[in-house]
Amino acid sequence: MKLLEVNSLTKRFAGLTAVNNVSLELNEGEILGLIGPNGAGKTTLFHSICGFHKPEEGLVLLNGEEITRKKPEFICEKGIARTFQIVQPFGNLTVLENVVVGAFSREKKIHDAEALAMEQLDFLGLKELSQQRMKDLTFPEQKKVEVARALATKPKILFLDEVMSGLNPSEVNEFIELVKTIRDRGVSIVFIEHLMSAVMALSDRLAVMHLGEKIAEGEPQEVMRDPLVVEAYLGEDIA
Repeated sequence: MKLLEVNSLTKRFAGLTAVNNVSLELNEGEILGLIGPNGAGKTTLFHSICGFHKPEEGLVLLNGEEITRKKPEFICEKGIARTFQIVQPFGNLTVLENVVVGAFSREKKIHDAEALAMEQLDFLGLKELSQQRMKDLTFPEQKKVEVARALATKPKILFLDEVMSGLNPSEVNEFIELVKTIRDRGVSIVFIEHLMSAVMALSDRLAVMHLGEKIAEGEPQEVMRDPLVVEAYLGEDIA
């Protein structure tokens, strides 16, 4: 079942076209990888879908309902959550309070929001850290809390922006299994990542951006052999 449709999306900043006529689809239960060199427009595409930028052209449909240019809180309420490339914790708040911020999008009573937040922390193995301040956590732990905060909004789709960057191999493997489990719990996923081992381990389909345009899309192994992708991003050695 088609869950998300992005049709001919274009985002400009003054004279710069950061995203140019990009179309994507995400099916229910799918993990879609999005790769490309730095500056390709991947994060700008995320921003434009999730409401942080207003695209000049194109449409975004969620379950057939147009959400183009809607505010982030509206889009979150409809079922899209995201993490950010740079972790954005509330450093002086506790871990639980950080996740409650997300839970308040679904639960209006503090008791219910805290229960929902604790459920996500337990799922991510962070329950014992719930009363620690965010700024005292390790970097990987902060990344997990950001995922927990996104999951506390009860999304249909989770956008992950380089959630594995800066992690060691053991932590990367843990996050790969975590993402798979999130999908198995009924959340479809779109993720940006430069670590190709994670991209290949997770992606049901793979899309590639370069200079603001989508240059390839399809089965991961097929995309990795595409001459345009090899030239623009991978290089002969990696391919």
